[in-house]
Amino acid sequence: MRILHVGDIVGKPGRDIVSRAVPVLREREQLDFVSANGENAAGGSGINSELYNEILKSGVDCITPGDHIYRRREIFSILQSQDRITKPANYPADAPGKSWTVLEAQNGVSIAVFGLLGRVFMKPVDCPFAAADRVLAELPDDVKVILVDFHAEATSDMQLMGRYLDGRVSAVLGTHTHVPTADECILPNGTAFQCDVGMTGPHDSILGRRVDRVLETTVSFRPTYFDVASRDVRLNGTIVEVDDATGKATSIKRLVVKAADLQ
Repeated sequence: MRILHVGDIVGKPGRDIVSRAVPVLREREQLDFVSANGENAAGGSGINSELYNEILKSGVDCITPGDHIYRRREIFSILQSQDRITKPANYPADAPGKSWTVLEAQNGVSIAVFGLLGRVFMKPVDCPFAAADRVLAELPDDVKVILVDFHAEATSDMQLMGRYLDGRVSAVLGTHTHVPTADECILPNGTAFQCDVGMTGPHDSILGRRVDRVLETTVSFRPTYFDVASRDVRLNGTIVEVDDATGKATSIKRLVVKAADLQ
């Protein structure tokens, strides 16, 4: 199975390149499954029901969460009723949404997907390691292919999760920092790992926001609205190839698609 995980989709520029690039990538890369972190799809923070449907229509199979997943209250009903989006698995049990999902990939193989939030330099949240153990105990025994989106700030946190789950999941791919890391690898027991797959959106920016607005607030302490930027739009993601029978990763590669490449 060939899986693409798309990094944080930021605002309309991110959504637009996803809608243009994913159909091309599915064919060119012979992808069986596409997941994407969608927590910043709505104006750079949160996601709503309309954008949930827009992203799925583009060819994404599953949307993974982050710490802004609840920023738009209208997503609550989608989180509770739909199987193609999850909440962070280390949120409380009564928080809206499902902690994990199992979907059928294009090649007919089942794949489990869940997301976790890190704790270093992040808002207080339940233990992601305990949550991962709980999810793995709940998953059906016949599901071998398992993808984890670890939404975390610190590379130490990300590396620890990769090592903790090595051999128990197919891939641990990081999101949240919006900066792709060059550490993609197959860990010793067969789990594909990367600290952060990067951002899908405008790269002439500060993590997707207009440079001038962020600079003004940072230097002067005068509050401004951090508008989503618009230039140098790219899709960042990572492709993992997995043995369907064992769930072990066999390859991993970073992917960057620029808007200009699609013209």
